[in-house]
Amino acid sequence: MGEPPRKIIHVDMDAFYASVEQRDDPRLRAQPVAVAWGGKRSVVLTASYEARPFGVRSAMPLYRALERCPGLVVVEPRFDAYREVSAQVREVFRGYTPLVEPLALDEAYLDVTAPLRGGPSATRIAQGIRAEIRAATGLTATAGVSVNKFLAKLASGLNKPDGLTVLLPAQADTLLASLPTSAFHGIGPATAAKLAAHGIHTGADLRRTPPAHLAAWFGRVGEHFARIARGEDDRPVEPDRAPVSVGTEETYADDLRGVEAVRAVLPPLARAVEERLARAGLAGRVVVLKLKLDDRSVVTRRVTLPYAVRDGATLARTAARLVTAELIGGRGVRLVGITASGLGPPTEPPPTLFGELGAGEAP
Repeated sequence: MGEPPRKIIHVDMDAFYASVEQRDDPRLRAQPVAVAWGGKRSVVLTASYEARPFGVRSAMPLYRALERCPGLVVVEPRFDAYREVSAQVREVFRGYTPLVEPLALDEAYLDVTAPLRGGPSATRIAQGIRAEIRAATGLTATAGVSVNKFLAKLASGLNKPDGLTVLLPAQADTLLASLPTSAFHGIGPATAAKLAAHGIHTGADLRRTPPAHLAAWFGRVGEHFARIARGEDDRPVEPDRAPVSVGTEETYADDLRGVEAVRAVLPPLARAVEERLARAGLAGRVVVLKLKLDDRSVVTRRVTLPYAVRDGATLARTAARLVTAELIGGRGVRLVGITASGLGPPTEPPPTLFGELGAGEAP
């Protein structure tokens, strides 16, 4: 007999930063709120649910959010407050299981296959966790329950805010087949476009595609796509895993040619890194550029900055300085990545930093 199915819960706090601000300042309640640093190049870290009907989303440039919602209230982030609430939430988690894997300040996976309390029902445990979070913090959380991490995270996104969804394998099979590939966690817009170029638009299309083809097109992550299209995910919950780096990368359907073409794709990648750093309450001193070339070789370059940074504009400018004609050598670039490491708590940069990095100048 095989092992019994695991019981995994994914808990995601609802509009976390914005909800903390609305809780702490009654004037913000029922108002469209965006948490963001001031400045023309800032991006939205979190938008309240009142702002979302206007099309305001996290990682959106702040100027665009203000265009869409002129009445948007912009609040600068208070990471000390968010970390304090996050610690309260994690205390709730650890009352049920030691197997807690934080993904950021506002979300985590829990393995409750053998819970410390709450009984054998993962659904009832998730209900208890949500009730205790509300009692301890005054905030709501959404939970997804399933047999693995991928399905639990998918479930938590189906009924937000303040929801609870149980996704059994038999239910997941039909749902996954109907989903567009862009709805799969880990498939970004560029990867979805490349899948579409191969005639793959939905989970059902992914299932019909031989895994060997996906591996040839996307490498090892292609094999992962084949598994999650079938709802398969054997990754364990890894408790208290501290991130050593935060990054993102994209594979492009057509190779990028030339320095300027590579530099042009850096800002959206940097904004994605900024969002992930912000969600984790971190900043980085080391910026790493990764390029995969048309001969399948991979090159990386890194720079250590005098101060930990988080904002996407600085990350993009720093990475752009690492892109040179000598580095590319006339070859096509099929993948570009940006990673921040040397992580630590975020603090405001000194005024001289932006001068040293050439803020506002073309790279």
